[in-house]
Amino acid sequence: MPAVTAKNPLALPRVRTLDPSTDRARPVVSVTTAPKGFEGEGFPVRRAFAGVDLRALDPFVHMDQMGEVEYAPGEPKGTPWHPHRGFETVTYMIDGEMAHSDSNGGGGLIGGGDTQWMTAGAGILHIETPPEHLVASGGVFHGLQLWVNLPRDKKFAAPRYQDITGEKVALLSSGDGGALVRVIAGEVDGHAGPGSTYTPITLVHATIAPGASLTLPWRADFNALAYVLAGDGSVGAQARPIGAGQLAVFGAGDSITIAADERQDSRHSALDVYILGGLPIREPIAMYGPFVMNTKAEVVEAFEDFQAGRLGSIPAAHADVHGDGEGEPLTG
Repeated sequence: MPAVTAKNPLALPRVRTLDPSTDRARPVVSVTTAPKGFEGEGFPVRRAFAGVDLRALDPFVHMDQMGEVEYAPGEPKGTPWHPHRGFETVTYMIDGEMAHSDSNGGGGLIGGGDTQWMTAGAGILHIETPPEHLVASGGVFHGLQLWVNLPRDKKFAAPRYQDITGEKVALLSSGDGGALVRVIAGEVDGHAGPGSTYTPITLVHATIAPGASLTLPWRADFNALAYVLAGDGSVGAQARPIGAGQLAVFGAGDSITIAADERQDSRHSALDVYILGGLPIREPIAMYGPFVMNTKAEVVEAFEDFQAGRLGSIPAAHADVHGDGEGEPLTG
């Protein structure tokens, strides 16, 4: 169950009711199913964007659903130290905990409903691991990691770290109280989330009760994506079926609609969906491993800078933990 909830959604600010004569509903362009794989030291993931054209995702380039998995004692895994340059990582935890440390001095522990936002920019080294007590006890682990591209003039921005706890997100309700909307970054209907972004984007986690529907106003110049974390429902005015582990890509328009089926499976009491969109950057992308640049020459330079130690160094407190990659997607 999502950690950030509301006892009475009807007491929250409401998303305005849209006028179908002026607000164009976005059609559903595609629904794809995320394949399963493994990340870092072996924790299971689903590659949410696999098979989707980067032009439809822009300004996003990659997203992993981490879990949902229930670990036995001793099983929780993380990633070794590894570099990044040219983009931002956004890690959102639904269940379990994850600890972050980086070569810029950023770090912290996030649990259910919390977000870690790391701007790699010019270059950084970081590590993500479950805390020792979770390794010892085991437990449920579920989250998302999103990669947000940076435009050419921000590729070498100074690295920074944001720790966004769950109680900081903006909470909204659909008009009838059937959906709880958590705004993590950007804004929905004039309500802003706490995440500070270089690239204009909106990130939302919505929980929709069985039989309920959610229609959100959405900036016409943003793209629009919806990834189902749990449950079953439909997307768009044509009510195209969608379920856990599937991504919907919407076309042009002013609003998006997502509905939950009347019947949900025994493990989930509602439809949980991660909704995201942003202003397309429309610049060339050269992505390989942990680097997202504009040209292959810049990717080569990033590897050379990493090997020469110019992306930072592992802090002394962590110097006994080594690693140089996390099994991330290798895309030419």
